[in-house]
Amino acid sequence: MLQPTHQSPQVAVPADGASPARAQPSAWGRVPVRERDQDNPWHSDAVCRRDEAGLFFAPSKEPTAARLSREEAAKRVCARCPVMVECREHALLQPEPYGVWGGLTAAERRVVLARRRRRDLELQKATRTAADTIAAAG
Repeated sequence: MLQPTHQSPQVAVPADGASPARAQPSAWGRVPVRERDQDNPWHSDAVCRRDEAGLFFAPSKEPTAARLSREEAAKRVCARCPVMVECREHALLQPEPYGVWGGLTAAERRVVLARRRRRDLELQKATRTAADTIAAAG
C-alpha cells in the first residue's frame, strides 16, 4: 500500500501526493524496473491506489480472525498488481513497519529481512575465508 511512513496508518496517501483515484494499472501488465524513471515512478501503477487503506492497515485492537481475513484480501489485491515486486522492495528497504506491502505483512517482511541479513553475513564470512586462504597460499 502506498503511504509515507510519517503519516497515520489509517490514511492512504500516495508518495507523490496525487489523488489515489487518479492512477490506473498498466494495460500491458508489469513494467520492468529498468524502464521506470522519475517521470513514471513504480507507485503510479500500483493497484492499491484505488483501494481503501483499511484493507492494508490494521485498525486498533483488530481481532485475529478479522486481521487474517483482511490481510488475505489485501494480498489478493497485491497479487494482481503490476508493481508488486517494486512495492515489496520499497517496504523492505525503508523498512515499512506496518501494513501489507508487496503482498507481505509486516511480520513476513521481518522474516525476509532476517534471512537477507543472515545470507549477507554468510557471504561476508565466505569471502573472508576465501581471502584468508589466498593470502596464506600467496
